[in-house]
Amino acid sequence: MFVKQISVFLENKAGKLAEFTKVLADNNIDLQALLIAETQDYGILRIIVDNPDEATEIIKKSGFAYKVTEALAITVPDEPGSLTKILASLADEGISIKYSYAFYSREHGKANIVLRVDDNEKASEILEKLNS
Repeated sequence: MFVKQISVFLENKAGKLAEFTKVLADNNIDLQALLIAETQDYGILRIIVDNPDEATEIIKKSGFAYKVTEALAITVPDEPGSLTKILASLADEGISIKYSYAFYSREHGKANIVLRVDDNEKASEILEKLNS
């Protein structure tokens, strides 16, 4: 499944993440997944939210720099080797993983993973075949 991932650029200072998440909370935007990649001066906050279109409008009005990209969100069995099978299938077809992160699954025995790859369409086709 394709998801809109929002990448937000934040100064690497105490309170900046709290300031940003407060903007989301104050506007009833549900934060469903996040990843922070940081450097000494700034961080890139990658998020998945329940309403990405509304969230981007709010983020823009609040003055945060952001970018929206399409990523793949997949659900896998929560057991050893599940992720390896998927990653190996993608690698066998020449798909490069730029980054990945996991997020909470409400379904027992399942894990959710976001994949940012170099070819979303091809990766999606591979994953569909794998699941059939």
